[in-house]
Amino acid sequence: MNNCFGCNTCKSADKPLEAFIASLPLETSHHRVESQRTKCGFGLQGVCCRLCSNGPCRITPDAPRGICGANADTIVTRNFLRAVAAGSGCYIHVVENTALNLKNTARAKGPIKGEKALERLCQLFDISGSSLYEKAEKAADAVISDLYKPEYVQMELVEKLAYKPRFEKWKELGILPGGAKSEVFRGVVKCSTNLNSDPVDMLVDCLRLGISTGLYGLVLTNLLNDVLLGEPELRFAPVGLRVINPDYINIMITGHQHSMFTDLQERLIQPEAVAKAKAVGAKGFKLVGCTCVGQDLQLRGSHYTEIFDGHAGNNYTSEAILATGAIDAVLSEFNCTLPGIEPICEELKIKQICLDSVAKKANAELMEFPFTERAHQGELIIDKIVEAYAARRGALNLDFSQANAEWKPLIDALMGAYKSIHKDVPLNLLPDHGNDNTLTGVSEVSLKAFLGGKWKPLIDLIAAGEIKGLAGVVGCSNLTAGGHDVLSVELTKELIAKDILVLTAGCSSGGIENCGLMTPEAAQMAGPKLRAVCEKLGIPPVLNFGPCLAIGRLEIVASEMAEELGVDLPQLPLVLSAAQWLEEQALADGAYGLALGLPLHLGLPPFITGSKVAVKVLTEDMKQLTGGQLIINSDAKESAELLEKIILEKRSALNI
Repeated sequence: MNNCFGCNTCKSADKPLEAFIASLPLETSHHRVESQRTKCGFGLQGVCCRLCSNGPCRITPDAPRGICGANADTIVTRNFLRAVAAGSGCYIHVVENTALNLKNTARAKGPIKGEKALERLCQLFDISGSSLYEKAEKAADAVISDLYKPEYVQMELVEKLAYKPRFEKWKELGILPGGAKSEVFRGVVKCSTNLNSDPVDMLVDCLRLGISTGLYGLVLTNLLNDVLLGEPELRFAPVGLRVINPDYINIMITGHQHSMFTDLQERLIQPEAVAKAKAVGAKGFKLVGCTCVGQDLQLRGSHYTEIFDGHAGNNYTSEAILATGAIDAVLSEFNCTLPGIEPICEELKIKQICLDSVAKKANAELMEFPFTERAHQGELIIDKIVEAYAARRGALNLDFSQANAEWKPLIDALMGAYKSIHKDVPLNLLPDHGNDNTLTGVSEVSLKAFLGGKWKPLIDLIAAGEIKGLAGVVGCSNLTAGGHDVLSVELTKELIAKDILVLTAGCSSGGIENCGLMTPEAAQMAGPKLRAVCEKLGIPPVLNFGPCLAIGRLEIVASEMAEELGVDLPQLPLVLSAAQWLEEQALADGAYGLALGLPLHLGLPPFITGSKVAVKVLTEDMKQLTGGQLIINSDAKESAELLEKIILEKRSALNI
């Protein structure tokens, strides 16, 4: 290598970001891809078991059973169920905290910004009350009560939330879930040592977990957040590293639990807080969006223009955001907060504060969110961040004296940038990174309102062939499916070129928007019919619904369109792709998609290829069970062709 880190960074669809990361004298995940390129073949197939002290056992043609007698089908599906249960548990943790925050807000008669959203939720739940706060508390209690039911007691809200034909199908298949927390517990128990050895039975449990994950962890978290935080509104906004304003004390936020820092968010713009910032040379405070919670803030950005400057990027952009030197603190509360940020924060003296112990970082200060102490905690956090800012300004003196001579221009530029943070000199290390006109604020409500209050205009465009169909490109970002956001971005380009409107949600959205596909100008990359639609309406060919939680919003859109057409979800010309899925939560999302009966594309297989039964059930038999199917393909062009073929088949079946 010519430089200390830069030669072997992974590719990124975001070329300015790739160049910036390659030039850094700080190690990031993008640099570590090369050293981790050799993968465990047993792990990739899912045929390694380490559940007992006889192991780890690895299944091969010469050793088809572990010491206990478990074969590849048992080991693979057991590992898969364990992963889905863990992913589901993460989402249930989020909706539980959100419901508790709504309940506590209602009891304290705190701010409820989404009154219309509350009315819709109460109508859905058949809730009435004499006041806004009484109804909000009842709605929160209904969710909490369902979450805490035992697994043998069916959750009451499933029937109220689910599209009726889907509910009947789930009932017929016997996969209606019990209490969501108990379902996670049951899944973990079932895949323990020497318990279940029936692969099909365990895969059925994955579908049960998928339903409770989707309806509660996804759909309901969004609806509860809409009540607490305000509903999304369509607007154009800046994205990328350009959103960072060095004249302010910048706080990068990471995670999934927006409701945990709303009180702090309001305190940061109060005169007392601004005065503290000015006393140390800053103009005030700004939140910089990162990961899914940043997407959620962007989605509702019209309500928070004073404190929120924009969304900078996804999980694998976070290290680069910090490496600009313009971030002064990291506020985290859940996953997608990479361990790789820790040495960078240490090196650049960036304060880390974590609000939830499940996401505690090694060198972060844990300040768990206590609702009743939120005012005191907020003041403490502000004081700690101001103190850290004052300590690092002017004192940041990185010693690169031993670096290669060829690094000197870069080091000088970085040091100049660090020192300029605290002057009235605009800092923008990547002036061309991102864009200023990404369409955001898209939700099932705002999009429907844009269409005139009904889905018929969109349905008519699909029926007329002006839009061939819909594709949800959702979920995570990873560094192995072609590189950082490479497959997600390239697949999206291929789909819109085929006149397929793309809807996005999740970390993948961060890469897609930073690459300019959510601007009106991106219509030029669409097929002729979709381009004409976009130019007439002034919209991009890719609509961003926000965080991975907003996959639940896509389900609402699909269900309402299906209801208007009088068909079940599997009949819609709609496909899903989690092209660059990353973690266990994504597998729980995928189980939901399959339970909905939708075709689901993945760029990488989810460690199941060692089981013929698992592969057959998920890729073939699922069509007869729920209507869904799993499609694995790592090539963007081939994947787009496969998804287009499915859309055309569904169009033909609908006679359109």
